[in-house]
Amino acid sequence: MKQRIRLATAWLSGCSGCHMGLLNLHAGLLELFERCDLVYSPLADIKQYPHGVDLCLVEGAVGSGDNREMAEVIRERTAFVVSLGDCAVNGNVAALRNPRGKAATLNRVYPQPGGFTPDVPALGEIVLPLHHVIAVDAFIPGCPPAPDAIGQAIQRFVTRM
Repeated sequence: MKQRIRLATAWLSGCSGCHMGLLNLHAGLLELFERCDLVYSPLADIKQYPHGVDLCLVEGAVGSGDNREMAEVIRERTAFVVSLGDCAVNGNVAALRNPRGKAATLNRVYPQPGGFTPDVPALGEIVLPLHHVIAVDAFIPGCPPAPDAIGQAIQRFVTRM
């Protein structure tokens, strides 16, 4: 019997639509979890990204210092990293603030003095696609990617193990 795949998913700066695409695998999710253990995901209550992850699907662009740190942890602890969706692949919606810049964006969103919440992660100067911050092994484009494309990509990885 082949070993179970340690699967993770992560959500950086994006809308969560790619995770909804993953959930839209429906019965395919049951088949997937016959071969995989979900070890980290916003879909599960797991607080720390573990070591020894085989495959991680990363949704969203890198738009904050927290996103950058998370991306670096993912790359360090994961054998195969996949950019999931257009935000991770090219910045997409998250990068719409880039032409105006960080200061103009913050002034537009928080026009009143003291309106900024200190618990919000500090924005980076610009939003970057994931592969501009860490090495990425594969890309699944789409906004969101078709569930079949997600399922086929995971299945190809699983059958290689």
